[in-house]
Amino acid sequence: MLSAADLAELASFRRELHQFPEVSREEAATAQRIVRALAALQPDQVVTGLGGHGVAAVFNGAEAGPTVMFRAELDALPITEISEAAHRSTILGKAHLCGHDGHMTLLMGLGRLIARQKPKRGRVVQMFQPAEEDGSGAAAAVRDPRFEALRPDWAFAIHNMPGLPFGVSALKAGAVNCASQGLKITLSGKTAHASLPETGVSPALALSRLIPAISALGQVGPLGPDYRLVTITHARLGEAAFGIAPGEAELWATLRTMQDGQMAALRAAAMDLARAEAAAQGLSVRFGHHDDFAASVNDAQAVAHLARALEALGMPYDEGDLPMRASEDFGRFGQGGTRSAMLFLGVGEDHPALHNPDYDFPDALISVGVQIFHRVMRDLLG
Repeated sequence: MLSAADLAELASFRRELHQFPEVSREEAATAQRIVRALAALQPDQVVTGLGGHGVAAVFNGAEAGPTVMFRAELDALPITEISEAAHRSTILGKAHLCGHDGHMTLLMGLGRLIARQKPKRGRVVQMFQPAEEDGSGAAAAVRDPRFEALRPDWAFAIHNMPGLPFGVSALKAGAVNCASQGLKITLSGKTAHASLPETGVSPALALSRLIPAISALGQVGPLGPDYRLVTITHARLGEAAFGIAPGEAELWATLRTMQDGQMAALRAAAMDLARAEAAAQGLSVRFGHHDDFAASVNDAQAVAHLARALEALGMPYDEGDLPMRASEDFGRFGQGGTRSAMLFLGVGEDHPALHNPDYDFPDALISVGVQIFHRVMRDLLG
């Protein structure tokens, strides 16, 4: 197991990552830190630039066997941290407020154990994935031509979870995270002087009608197979001036479904409403699609491996509040024949929530997460 010295060094590494956050698609320096730290572990192969700034380290066993992937995320959030900690973010407006610094550290801890005793068979792939927060990173990594040689038979991830008691896991088979997409609707008419609004074509009425109409396509409710939610996240109308009648408006909405197959229908319904309202008001309309997250679905056999590991370690778990509305792009790794599962590891019932400006990953969780990953790896690979 990890020694006290190991844990102290890992905590220091986690805090270094925390001080220098990089947001999605900008994680070049974070990836370099990972590569430098991996060098001491002497993996059999390191792949860089995977799907952007992704890094994959491969440790080979002595005999043939399955490939087991453990995944962490490289990116931080575009939020200003509120903290007096010595290791607080040094970059204004960017911070590790989702715990990805801790997730990377879990893989580094696992790597130390692997370096000291390689698996008997198969191989381990440690995947440091880019751009989770905008939903693009896992998809980009899987599309990378080099990923095929790394494609795992099994894939596992741990996400820390405030609100759960420390060290207690939420784990279940089936859907655990919703699919989601960001839809940006731009309505264009004709700007006019505010004294002569009739000489222009204003999108004001269309915008005011679309906000409730699109929201009504999906409402808060139980997370069943037919669950749909539409959240208006941003709206803009014209210029911030009293002398100008607006000629353009934007409406941003986040669409959520429990299953991937329902997303296309929800998106089409929202776009049809926007087209109809634009036509009625003499406007043109265009669409932008952003932050595309597939649903995360835990494979039953992969869940069974995680459950056995937790039971062997004497760590409590149940289904918690799963599934959850929030999205996670780890589900992309569960496509193409890979059996994948993520568990959610409690950091404390009173811990600041994910994405809050006062959140920080607790270093005490490092040992817990490494033990879980290590037990799963040994069970599968010897």
